Amino acid sequence: MIPIGTEQHPSITELLHQMRAGDESARGELIRVVYHTLHRIAESQLRKERPDHTLQPTALVNEAYLKLFGHSHIEFADRAHFFVVVSRAMRRILVDHARARATARRSGDQVQLDTSIESEAAAAEPTKLLDLDLAIDALAREQSSLAELIEMRYFGGMTAEESAEVLGRSVHIVRHELRLAHAWLRRELAGLR
Repeated sequence: MIPIGTEQHPSITELLHQMRAGDESARGELIRVVYHTLHRIAESQLRKERPDHTLQPTALVNEAYLKLFGHSHIEFADRAHFFVVVSRAMRRILVDHARARATARRSGDQVQLDTSIESEAAAAEPTKLLDLDLAIDALAREQSSLAELIEMRYFGGMTAEESAEVLGRSVHIVRHELRLAHAWLRRELAGLR
């Protein structure tokens, strides 16, 4: 289980509120509090990727940081919003990386999709990650809360318990919604064959 920040430090939500109020030191403290968690999430995510993936966990965390804090000023409502946005940023980075790789090696070969939600994101083929990305986008159009859970689970590396904690919901409900989302994605990905 990946700890989602510890409360012996100022709370993540408190730091986000301080940042919104203009306290520049709060950003540094926030990064200090969540860095190890983000690094473990990145390691977990990259273990699911192909063995020769060129991104390293530190690079993924750094790119996510730049996406979140580099060019624009995102105002995070609370800890849950922060981790949803971080998960989405990591998804975008990995999808962009897969697109670049797929473009570079355009082979015309058809890729067989594995419909197991835990392996959608392409241990060997960037095309699978791109298909998963399209499926998640379709899910988001129908039920955005389920798509957020999938992003938190797959791209954020969060368990049902961690997602429930971050979202302030019961683990039972989160597990139920994850099962619904997995079933929906399996159907969607099967249609892409």
